[in-house]
Parts: sequence; C-alpha cells; structure tokens
Amino acid sequence: MISQDCSKWVPVVCCLSLVIGVSASEARGDWSGFGDRLAMAALERTHHHVHYDASYVVLSYPGGDVPPDQGVCADVVVRSYRALGIDLQQLVHVDMKAHFAAYPRKWGLRAPDSNIDHRRVLNLETFFSRHGVSLPVTSRPEDYRPGDIVTMTVPPDLPHIAIVSDRKSPDGRRYMIIHNIGQGPKLEDRLFELPITGHYRFDRHYATIARAHRRSHEVSSAYTQSKATQVHRPKGEELAAFQP
Repeated sequence: MISQDCSKWVPVVCCLSLVIGVSASEARGDWSGFGDRLAMAALERTHHHVHYDASYVVLSYPGGDVPPDQGVCADVVVRSYRALGIDLQQLVHVDMKAHFAAYPRKWGLRAPDSNIDHRRVLNLETFFSRHGVSLPVTSRPEDYRPGDIVTMTVPPDLPHIAIVSDRKSPDGRRYMIIHNIGQGPKLEDRLFELPITGHYRFDRHYATIARAHRRSHEVSSAYTQSKATQVHRPKGEELAAFQP
C-alpha cells in the first residue's frame, strides 16, 4: 500500500512501469504481479529435460549459460529470472566485483568468477539479502507466495534453492516449489520437507520500491518519536535534526 504522503508519486511510478515493462501493481511495490510471472517462468522450466551436473563450465558473459540439458538447483533460478529479462550472472558478478568481501569465501577465490559465482546458492543468498527483500523464515504456509525464493539445507550441509510456484499442494494447504534436487526441474510438494535457511523476494524494481517504503516508514517513526520527546529548539535546528 502507498502511504498518503507518497500518493502523489503513484501516477509517475505507474507511467514508468509502462516504460520498463512491469504492471501498475508491480510499480506500486505489489509483489504478486512479478511473483506470478516468475512462478510461471519457473514452471516452464519443468518442461525441459535437464540432468543434474555441477561441472565447472566456461561461460560467455553476460547472458552465459551451461548447455540447456545440464544444470543444478541454482540454474533453475537463474534461467527463470533470465526469461523475465533479469540476468543474475551479470548482477551477481557486478556486485561481487564491488563488494567481494561481503560474499562467502568458502571456495578459496581471490576474485569474482562470472563462470560460476551466480550458480552457487550461498552467493545467491548473499545477493538476494543485499538487493532484494529478506523475509522471515517460518513454518506458516501463508507466509510464502508465488515467486518467492527459498533456500534450504539438504542433509548434512548441502545448500539448496527453489522457487515457490503458484500451484497448491494436493491438500490445498500450501504452495508447491519448483527446483532441481537431482532429477531435473520438478514441481513438488516439498516446501517444508527440508530446513529452510532463507526466504527472499527479488525484482530490481520491486526491491527499490520496498526499500523506499521501509525507509519512509523508519523516517516517519523516528520523526514521531522525536517529536514526542524533543525539547524546544529554534525552527532551523529542528529541521536540521531530521535531515536524512
């Protein structure tokens, strides 16, 4: 929901949505529009025959991909986003070049590698937490929506990643997930089967709007609290105290 203070920006944001190819609901920060499209892109991946292969492959950049009949769990996510015009290979690589220390050092790398970085679950977790929206990890089905990204652990300690679909489980209680856990991209009722380690939503536009709303709320809350406790100051000093 757009706050009353931000309502004057809605026409501008909705016009921009026509330019960058998103719906008006997405332009207002509503996840459902993009989430549904991402879920559909992921569902389309289940029609491809892919054998699980984690081999290191030299890729073109940007837009590089392993052979179409090859892939791992992260490739389901990368290919689904790419179908919507978002290249995680490029986005992750650019972010790692600028903030390499923020990413895991598990593989002993001394510099980013655009051939493999975006195909590693731990790197995707870091990227989504830095540039998307991190949501609470819960066991409540209603907290998970189509297009959400969930990361999990396959015992004993193997990172795994999946996309929440728009299809419900046979009992109708939860959304199923789309993932590749060894048999190629599948639609399965396994959302809560493995321990969930992360829950994210990422679209460059949605994430920007969501962070702006959160920042607006934080500033508003800080202002309200400060007004309740502040001592009298000259008008100029009051204004200076609330500069972002």
